[in-house]
Order: sequence, then C-alpha cells, then structure tokens
Amino acid sequence: MSLETEDQNRLELLLERLQEQTEMFLGYPVAKDFDCRALAPFLELPVNNLGDPFAPSTYQVDTREFEREVVTFAAQLLRAESDSWWGYVTNGGSEGNLYGLYLARELFPQGMVYFSQATHYSVSKNLHLLGLRHIMIRAQPNGEIDYEDLRETLRIHRDLPAIIFANIGTTMTEGKDDIGKIGQIFQELAISQSYIHSDAALCGFIAPFLTPRPAFDFADGADSISISGHKFIGSPIPCGIVLARKRNVDRIARSIAYIGNLDTTITGSRNGLTPLILWLAIKRLGEAGFRSRVVGSLEVAEYARGRLRNIGIDAWSNPNAITVVFPSPSPRICQKWQLAAADGITHLLILPNVSKAQIDRFVADLLTDMRPS
Repeated sequence: MSLETEDQNRLELLLERLQEQTEMFLGYPVAKDFDCRALAPFLELPVNNLGDPFAPSTYQVDTREFEREVVTFAAQLLRAESDSWWGYVTNGGSEGNLYGLYLARELFPQGMVYFSQATHYSVSKNLHLLGLRHIMIRAQPNGEIDYEDLRETLRIHRDLPAIIFANIGTTMTEGKDDIGKIGQIFQELAISQSYIHSDAALCGFIAPFLTPRPAFDFADGADSISISGHKFIGSPIPCGIVLARKRNVDRIARSIAYIGNLDTTITGSRNGLTPLILWLAIKRLGEAGFRSRVVGSLEVAEYARGRLRNIGIDAWSNPNAITVVFPSPSPRICQKWQLAAADGITHLLILPNVSKAQIDRFVADLLTDMRPS
C-alpha cells in the first residue's frame, strides 16, 4: 500500500527537518553515532519481549536471547556477583528508576526516600506514583549530594529504613553521588535497613572506565542501577537497562498463565527492537570500544572548556565529566543549538559524536552573538 503524494511529501519534509536539527544540538545527552541499518528487516515483524527475559514464554516472536546478552554485559561491567543479579531492557532511564524505587518500596514499605535537589524531575513523579515518603537533601554547587545534610537528616529519621536515590551524573552538571560515603554514613548511624538505587542514566557506561572509578555500582553497595541506552551507548529509540539484586526481584515476581511467564517487569509487553540495538552496539564496540568512546569524549570536553574560556566564558566541568557547564547565552543561541538552561546556567554534552570542528562552529556562533550590535 502506498501513501498519497501529499502524505509522502510530508514525511520527506519531516525527515529533512529532523536531519537538520539533529546536526544542530549540543545540549542534550543523546549519542548520534549509531548505524542500525542491519536491523531494518526486523521492523517488518511483531517483535515483543513479553515478561521476564530469563523465563520461557509461549510468545516466541522475541529477541530475549539477545536481551539476556545485553544485560549480562552490563552486569559484568557494573561488577554484579555471578548469579546474584537480574535485569531487563527498559523504555529508558526513568522506567529503570521507577523499578528500583518499586523494589525498595516492596522491601521497606515504611521506608523514607532521600534524594538531592539536583535529581532528575522524573523521580518526584515516580515517588508520587509509588506513594513513597521522601525528603529532599541539599546539593553541593557541583551537583553532588550534600553529605552533611544527608547525615543530619538520616540521624533525625534513623528509626526508619533508609532508601537512597543516588545520582551518578546529574542532569545539568554531571555531579556524581558517592555511595561509598553514603554507606559509611549508614555505618556511623547504625542504620541496618537500607536500599541504594543508582541513577546512572548517562554515566552507567562511562563511570566504569574512569580513573579513579566512581563509587556507584554493585561492588560499592548499590542494590539496583538504571542506565539509558540512547544517551552514551546510542540508539534511535529511547531505551535503557535496569539491573537489581535477584533476591529482591524474586519478592515481587508473579506467574502469569496467559503468557506462560513471570511478571517481573514494569510494562509487561516490551520493545523487542531495542535489545537488538544495544546488542549491536555492544558487539561492535566491546569494553575496549566503550573505553575509547569515554577517552575521546573527555578529550573533546577539555577542548570545549578551553575554547570557551579563551573567549572569556567561565566554563567548568566536574572531574572526569563530559558535561561542560557555563552561563546561559542568549535565547537565540539556546534555540539554535538546542541548549537546556536552568538557574542561569546551560551545558554542552560532549557525546562521542561531537567533534572539535563542531565545537569550533559553536564558539564562532557564540562570538558573533556576543559582539555589540
């Protein structure tokens, strides 16, 4: 079946507009250097990864074998103990965060959630959906949680189980909470009932390759971790990975006769294409390739900071961060380069597709905009 000429023209115009706009944004964490043409034939199939990727299902038009490889790669990267973890490919980081908080609620229905004021906006929505009590903690200027404020607040509420929502790369500044320090606070205050979820949406596939390695994964004390697939890994479809300790997941599993599977996920019916996209990236890159992506992005981030400072702009970054923060420029620049702005600052996200030449074009445009009219 073919489209009417008018409708086909609309699609062509949309494609042209999106291609142009894709070349002109630096303000959002979306890697654009993917090539998924090898997966085009799968668009003709009703691929659906129903239920638990590790349990058999009567529905077999799925990619769950590849999904298991994806989450296994992530579990090894994030230092999960063998046979102690579980995970699946999500619709994105926010679903992964919802899942982690859901597990925490089932473990500790009376628990109190603590998160910093630099936390992504979706977390407040998730807390409201789950009906979890929560307290916002101050953030340091770099976006990292204020450990003294956290310690004092935990001390006041030490009779309640503590649920920590840790940021491993905040939205605006890429601040990373140190869950090792948070674990020490638990010990100091003799808090025995606790749960730590790491929101590693941007940095889940970055932090393992940094020196020093941030304290954020299972070996450091995390109970669950959420990662976005379309941010640093790269995907044309929003997606993510969530990993959790298997003993906690087993508490919420329910058998569903209709699909002959366990209901351990948030959505039930799940995208079968995104596991293939992530699997393709993992097979092409491997750990060595991801390490190279991290090194290259950090190098371009350093270049971007230097170029901005050379023209008198107070640009800065957290240690080992690909986010370059600086005062918000004019609305014209923010609109043209699709820069997110908040509280007087904006940022460049130096994903692997961002080149020094692109930074040069941005700086030249910024200089033009700064000149007196």
